[in-house]
Formats: sequence, C-alpha cells, structure tokens
Amino acid sequence: MSTMSDAGWVGPVSTQEHVERGREARRFTPRRSLSRLSTTGRDPMAILAEQNSTRVAELVPLRTERMSANPFAFYRATAALQAADLARDPHSGILVASCGDAHVANFGFYASPQRTLVFDLNDFDEAAWAPWEWDLKRLISSVVIAGQATSRDESVVDAACRAAVLAYARTIRTTVESSPLERFYLHSDVDAALSTMDKQSGRAMRAAIREAQKRTGDKAARKLTVLDESGRRQFVEQPPTMTHVSSEFAALLQDYIEEYLASADLSVRMLLQNYTFADIARRVVGVGSVGTRCWVMAFQDGDARALLLQVKEAGRSVLAQYGGIEQPARAERFIARVGQGGRVVGLQKTLQAFSDPFLGHAKGPEGRDFYVRQFRDMKGGITAETLEDVPFSTYAQVCAIILARAHAQSQTAAQVAGYIGNGRVAAEAILEWARSYAAVSKGDYDTFVAAN
Repeated sequence: MSTMSDAGWVGPVSTQEHVERGREARRFTPRRSLSRLSTTGRDPMAILAEQNSTRVAELVPLRTERMSANPFAFYRATAALQAADLARDPHSGILVASCGDAHVANFGFYASPQRTLVFDLNDFDEAAWAPWEWDLKRLISSVVIAGQATSRDESVVDAACRAAVLAYARTIRTTVESSPLERFYLHSDVDAALSTMDKQSGRAMRAAIREAQKRTGDKAARKLTVLDESGRRQFVEQPPTMTHVSSEFAALLQDYIEEYLASADLSVRMLLQNYTFADIARRVVGVGSVGTRCWVMAFQDGDARALLLQVKEAGRSVLAQYGGIEQPARAERFIARVGQGGRVVGLQKTLQAFSDPFLGHAKGPEGRDFYVRQFRDMKGGITAETLEDVPFSTYAQVCAIILARAHAQSQTAAQVAGYIGNGRVAAEAILEWARSYAAVSKGDYDTFVAAN
C-alpha cells in the first residue's frame, strides 16, 4: 500500500480505463466465440466417480438416487462436470469473484440480520475466482434445462434466456457507474421488486415469500428435536437423512466449536455465551452435496429454547479443481491459512448483499475444512419449473440481475461491462452455448441413469 509521501505514487485505474480493457479483450476472445462448446476428451463419469470417492460411502447411493430423479436434478449436482467443460472453451479472461454454482435453484430468500426477507444467491460451496461468463453460462443453461423439464415452448425459453443476459448486461453496466462503496451497499429490495412485477409474477413471488417466512429456526427445532428426561434437546433420528454420530466423534467436533467461534463475529461469540451445546447429528442436504460431511448442532438456553447451527464440509472449488482457473496469490495464501471453509465464508460475504451473522469456519477432523451457518433462517426459494411462462422469464431476469450485482463487487466489474456491451451479441452466443450444453448434460444424465 502506498503512502502520501511516496514519490512514485500511482493512482488506481479509472472506471473508463477498465471499460476500455474489457473492450480490448474482445480482440483476443470475440464475444461470438462464447458460443463454442468443445466435447472432445470428456469423461464425465470419471469425474463423478472421483467426487464420490471422497464422500461418505454409505450416502453415495442416496446421492445417485437424487441425481437420477430428472435431468434438472442431475444438472444441479454436476457443477464439476460443467467446470471441466468450460475449461475447454474460449473465455474472456476477465476474472471475478464467482458463485461457481449459479443455477436457478441456488437463488432464494433468507432473513437479513435486520430480520427482513431478502432475495439473493444462497449457495457458495464452489465460490472462487473465474471468468464472469462461467456463472452466467451456468445460469442460462439451467434456464434452458428447467424450461425443457416442463416441455415449455422453445421460443419462450429462448426469450427468457435472452432477456436474462440483457438484464445482466444492463445491470453490470449501470452498476459500475457507481462508486465501489455504493456498489458494496447495493441490495435487492423485495417490496420494490414486487411493485414492478406483472400480476402472475407477483403472485408467484408472494407465495414463495410466505413459504420462506414459515421456515424459521424455531420451527425447525420443534420439528427436528425433542427434550429428553433431563431437559436436554436431542435430534430425532430420521435415517438416512438425520442420524446421530458416535459420542467420541461428537466430542471431537465440539473441540472445533472454539475454532469456529474465533472466526465468528464478536457479537455472535457474546450471544452464544447464553447457550449450551446440547446435541449434534449428521444431516443430509441438497442434491449435489449429498455425501459431503454435514452436521446440525443444537444449542439451548436456560429455558430450553433452541438455536440450530449447520456445519458443512468445504472442499476445493470445482472452478479451481476442474475448471483449472489459477486463483489469485492472496486468495491461495488466505486458504492455506484458514482452510476452504474460510474461502466459502469470505466469498459469501463478498457476493451477498447481506449475510448470515453466524457465518464462520474451522479446520476439522481428518484434515477436513468446514464452515458454519445458521440452520433454516427463513430460507426458501422458487421452483422455476412450476412457473407460468411470464413469471418464468421474470424469474430468470431477476436471477441475472442478482448475479450482476454480485459480480459488480469485483475490481474487474467495469471490464465486464466493457466486454459485454449492450449484451445482444453475448446473449446470442451464450444462448447457443446453453442450448448445446443442455443436450450434453441430458446425454450425461442418460448415461448416468443407465449405469446406475
């Protein structure tokens, strides 16, 4: 960092200079080339087998079952396959802090620290640095696959995809006109968004909001725990999705609570002094996450009121592992010091407008890394496949706008704006890529189901 007395002080790059650099990047990777999908040298089943080899063996059949449900469920679980495929294709070279798994089911509602409901990205297990269009391609491919899941007319799906890319371009372009500080404070206003929606979209959004508001930690505690004879909260076994761990392992995990607390905000550490650890159980979550190590912990206060926290394993991001994107040196040093859980937490706080105050991380048993968050704090979402055509398109655009806001937190955001321009060329290229990728993913799904 320079000081005022440095004779050779050089100021930061201006927004316009970043925009020009983005335009210059078109010379090396024309926007039309983003449509190119290479399928040579693919071995998707080997990648899935490699991922399964590090997971809890007894849960792999459940993961297989959930992935086999339909092509969209399979797509949700195969961020690694897509990262490996994206690595073969031309890319802009403009890296941003990326979600890594920005499909339509990974956007949703949750409670802000101010207890208001917000809509944002809500999964960051694969977050890392990657070309900006990788997130957008994963989003648009998910729009195509979700549209095909309900035999939606192709023209409707194509129009939704184009509108989403244009919304992304428009948002990134207007957002970078603000200062980095203003972009930092930018957030989605659910009420304002509802006021601008058509009636169909508004109804779908309000229904999802009502469901999210019911999914509280208190309600989860009433459903998932009981008080034993001593007044201690215990999780109710629901094999295979909820099972207790051995007492020795539970004791080992408790040792890592202190490490988590050291990474959490001071206010959270103060709050948890009012609670006592009560119980821990293994919890199976999601589709792609099945088989990774995940637990839910119950704490209780002096009146037996519960606080539930989720502890989830954090491995290396697929963007780095299978996408082959070299991560910034500072990021690598940070991960080496605090673990992959620190990566997940750090990038979640970067990409979300508001984040769970309970977020923290720890290095756990057997050399594994973890991150911690509150369990079910008004978390909910919208099932894109069930929407009517107009709300389906609206939802795709909302997700793209949220994604652009997240990418705008990166120093290279103005380069993205310069590269993508008004979005029309990129929209056609990315739509073509997404259509092709949906067919590839469907072929992978058919092979996977036949093999299992």
